[in-house]
Amino acid sequence: MRRSKFRKKEAELDITSFMNLMIILVPVLLMSMVFSHISVLDLKLPDLASDSKPTDEPKKEALELVIENDELVINYPAGAPLKRLPKIEDEETGELVYDFVLLSTVLQEVKRKLKEQGIDKDDILIMSQPDTDYQTIVSAMDTVRSFKAVVAASVVEAELFPVISLGDAPVDASTPAAQESN
Repeated sequence: MRRSKFRKKEAELDITSFMNLMIILVPVLLMSMVFSHISVLDLKLPDLASDSKPTDEPKKEALELVIENDELVINYPAGAPLKRLPKIEDEETGELVYDFVLLSTVLQEVKRKLKEQGIDKDDILIMSQPDTDYQTIVSAMDTVRSFKAVVAASVVEAELFPVISLGDAPVDASTPAAQESN
């Protein structure tokens, strides 16, 4: 018997084509990734202890933005309507929406008038109805916090009222929540 000794050669792996694929695929995947951007706002919420102890003197010089079902109301001082901004018709959808562009313009004018009087105000109280949707509150917060201004041929975020407090608006008699409680 004849035995032949065959030596098995180990097969060489040819990964050149795989490496070429990875060289192209990795940058393409990295460029198409969407990186999430998280921003954090510091809000001042009322303390539970403040409800039990009435304050000696209420803050009369508070600037308020009241989000009602059909309009935005700017109050200064607190409770005294300074400007009412009714909803406008959206050009694309045709539905009524809040006019945040006009709100920004009015708040810029309020800030300017306060500075002329020597009042450096940086806080605002946003009061919303119980059925106000989340996106409306976030848009209002973004609008009252800052506005885009052109300084030395570049667009910057100019500060309006960055200290934001949230609260409940007085319930209108026309809202469904007020009708349920009556």
